[in-house]
Order: sequence, then structure tokens, then C-alpha cells
Amino acid sequence: MLSNNELTMKKTFYSNGKLLITGEYVVLDGAKALALPTKFGQNLIVEDALDNQIQWRSYDHDSSIWFEETIPFSSIVERKQYDEIHNMKNILIAILHEAYQLNSNFITQSKGYQITTRLTFPKFWGLGTSSTLINNIAQWLEVDAYQLLKKSFGGSGYDLACAQNDSAIIYQLVDDKPIVQKVAFYPDFTEKIFFVYLNRKQSSKTAIASYLHKQGAIDKAIVVIDSITETIVHSKNPKEFAIALQKHEIEMSNVLELQTVQEALFPDFNGVVKSLGAWGGDFVLAISKENPTDYFKSKGYSVVVPYCEMIL
Repeated sequence: MLSNNELTMKKTFYSNGKLLITGEYVVLDGAKALALPTKFGQNLIVEDALDNQIQWRSYDHDSSIWFEETIPFSSIVERKQYDEIHNMKNILIAILHEAYQLNSNFITQSKGYQITTRLTFPKFWGLGTSSTLINNIAQWLEVDAYQLLKKSFGGSGYDLACAQNDSAIIYQLVDDKPIVQKVAFYPDFTEKIFFVYLNRKQSSKTAIASYLHKQGAIDKAIVVIDSITETIVHSKNPKEFAIALQKHEIEMSNVLELQTVQEALFPDFNGVVKSLGAWGGDFVLAISKENPTDYFKSKGYSVVVPYCEMIL
């Protein structure tokens, strides 16, 4: 029987959200990607409990509960899958099962847990609900976050690097291993940069599968994207930055055989709009001389976040 003292033990973990500025998709094939951690993220609070189960509760940014379940330890060990209505429960069990494979102590040496997660951004924004969760679980269980990601969701891992770092990074996969380089990225024109939510959540998993299906010879594209990433990191003025973003969009448009987001949605915008991460959803970056909030709101896009409010 646990004493009251043992039951009150509480551990708290936090991970940053992310935005991928350059290298979307091609980062999977070794391109250099500029990624920025956000001021928004997710907490994971772990308390001891009983009954050989996890009582799990997840809160959205507005304190509403968006997920609540009880997961028996046996379901984690056996990787039990429930029917489709419990999709989120199945995903969580799959992650925890892989974590158990990496470090079984959290099951074998415990009586149970009460776990609470709290997002500081709306979960539909796509700033890393999954990556912040995986990184928090990895911190809690002292396992390698990249291994846990590889065994569960998959992906390049740049989002984990953002979760773990408080500054801009250049992220690259070399021989399938993550290389994270912190960079000083403080453009003195950030007041001209905004992030606009496109009102629809994009599935990274689906977008990656589509890219892998379409990719042809992309070695040349990687050389171009690497060069653009370096230009963007070291841009001295907004014009140089905007032109580099535009070149990036054109290059990726050719690779993906898709219209750029500016061609598709904002052809009359006086500035440059660039897709971030999965094309066709989540956030885009906009740079313009004037504050573009009214323009985007007139087009039906009400979430326009200035750079200084978004990026760490």
C-alpha cells in the first residue's frame, strides 16, 4: 500500500511547439531545415496512483477536456487495440507500449499513475500536439525521444528538436541520425512577419505518405533547398528574406507538383506567403511591408499571429 506521502509525488515536464520554416518534406531525405520553437507548448504532469492503470486527462488551451481515459497497465504491455471509436486511446497505448519496450520500469515498478496534459495552444493549430507529447513522455521515462518517435509516429524528428531547444535550429538527417545545430536567428524585420492559420488541420502522416509516393529524383532539389535555408538564416533585410521564401515555394511546388499556397489562396497579396510544414493546412508565414491582418481577415482567416507572439 502506498503512503499518502508517496501518493502526492508529482513530476512536471514541458516541451515547446514548433514551426518548420524551410525544408518541409525534403528534410526526410537529408535536406537542411530551419525550424523555430514556439512560445506555445504542452505540459505533462505525472502523479502516483493505484490499481495498475493510468488515469489520463488532456486539457486544451482553454481548460476544456479533449481526451479522458483509463488505461490498464496490461493494455500497454500487450498493446491492446480497442475499436475505432477509441482511436486516440489506441494511439496513446501504441506510444506507451513502445516506451515500455525502451524502459519497462514505469510499469514493472509502479502501482499506477494519474497523468494530466495541458496545451498552451489550441490543439487544431498543428504546433506539435504529438511531438510535445512524445518528448514529454520520453523525458518522464528517460528514453530517447527520437527512438520513441521512430517506433510510433515516424517523421523526420525536427519537431522533437524544437521541443528540446529554446532557439532557432538547423535540423538535418545524416545517415538517418538527427543533427541539430543551434543558430542565431533574430532578423531585425520580425515586425513584418506574421503566421496565419489556414482553418484546417493537416495530417503530417498523410502529407509525408503523399510526398514519398510522388518523389522522383530530388537530389538537385535538396542542394537548392540547403542553399535557400542558409540564405534565409543569414538574411540582412526583408527583401532578401522574401525572395528566398519565394524561391523555396517554387522549388517545392515543382517537387510536389502542387500550386503554391499564394497562387491557390492569396494571388492578390502584396507580399510573400509561404507554406510551413505540410502543404495545404496549419500555418503559413506571411511577410509584407504593412500589417496584413485586415487582408487575411477579409479572406476569412481570422488567426493572424505576429512573429514576436509566436516564436521563442
